[in-house]
Amino acid sequence: MKKMIIKGGQRLSGEVTIGGAKNSTVALIPAAILADTPVRFDSVPDILDVHNLMVILESMNVHSTFKDGVMEIDPTQIVESPLPSKAIKSLRASYYFMGSLLGKFNRATVTFPGGDNIGPRPIDQHIKGFKALGATVSESDDTVYISAKDRGLHGAHIFLDVVSVGATINVILAAVKAQGVTTIENAAREPEIIDLATFLNNMGAKVRGAGTDVIRIEGVSELKSTTTHTIIPDRIEAGTYLSLATTVGDGITINNIIPEHLESFTSKMVELGVPLEVDEDKVFVPSTHDLQAIEVNTSPFPGFATDLQQPITPTLLKANGQSIINDHIYPERIKHVLELKKMGADIATENGVIYVNHTDKLVGAEVEAGEIRAGACLMIAGFMAEGTTVITEADNILRGYDNLVKKLTKLGADVSIVPQD
Repeated sequence: MKKMIIKGGQRLSGEVTIGGAKNSTVALIPAAILADTPVRFDSVPDILDVHNLMVILESMNVHSTFKDGVMEIDPTQIVESPLPSKAIKSLRASYYFMGSLLGKFNRATVTFPGGDNIGPRPIDQHIKGFKALGATVSESDDTVYISAKDRGLHGAHIFLDVVSVGATINVILAAVKAQGVTTIENAAREPEIIDLATFLNNMGAKVRGAGTDVIRIEGVSELKSTTTHTIIPDRIEAGTYLSLATTVGDGITINNIIPEHLESFTSKMVELGVPLEVDEDKVFVPSTHDLQAIEVNTSPFPGFATDLQQPITPTLLKANGQSIINDHIYPERIKHVLELKKMGADIATENGVIYVNHTDKLVGAEVEAGEIRAGACLMIAGFMAEGTTVITEADNILRGYDNLVKKLTKLGADVSIVPQD
């Protein structure tokens, strides 16, 4: 593990360019094994999750290379083999191999995935989808066994009981080569699902309706890649830098964004009192001081993203009055609250609701990044604080933020990543 050391009290300025979306990338890489040809991605973020996924690919004899944002994956010599449990347990999105392996081989054996501990995130909707497609599913010793070897996968009508990004993606991956037509109702609408569908369709898949709550998939027999797929910008990274810029910035331009993907977040920033200057593919955040308390309610896209609940929290500490955060998706996502209190934040949580009060001063402390977005929250707080902040378990932050130290240093930050004792 590593730790992040931040010298606080700095004002940051300049430009930062957003990388490819983590939440797209971690679905696209497992999706690549469905191809009958080599695959090429551009704008791949240099994050730990990508390197862990490459380890998983190698265990299946799928060779991959990654340099300067370009990843090439060759699944043409893929073999069925046990997936490395350490890599699987390091990131929750490894569960997308359930759908892609099922679609490729009509069976999959995957260790139950790990990732951030932010409360219950069951895979019952994934399993419901696999069963509807004709697979049998069993679980033993933390391993999920899925098989449709006898009859193969067939199209089905699937209504998801809850809106689930993971289940929507996994069903698409399993159904894209199944016989017949699959319809997913109450599907998630996130931009990352559209990105996945675009990639698959460019290889010959027939996925329609991505971005709406009804997705229709007509199975095809082969998928062949002929173009490089450019991954969409990361709206969560963009939102994190918007919070950073509002909190400690003296004028920061954030490049490579899709404004439509950020509307629920930027509308809250405007409500706070931030005079954003939004352009076609970038946004400028001027030096901002007079902020007013707001209420934040997370919900599935196009609502306010749960992944941005924690990054906006330090900004709310600067607002006049009491702000309220209701995370309706993961109400147990409160690991940052206790850590912020160590730094002097006037913040509390009760019955899953977070109450954020105006705080004049934060003081550097040693805090722990319990998961990716909690770490991002503490990083922003570290720049706000007087003195030095040490964030342990910083690998969690590096799982989700591309070239983090390089980007922050370019803005004038005094920040480093060093080995943790």
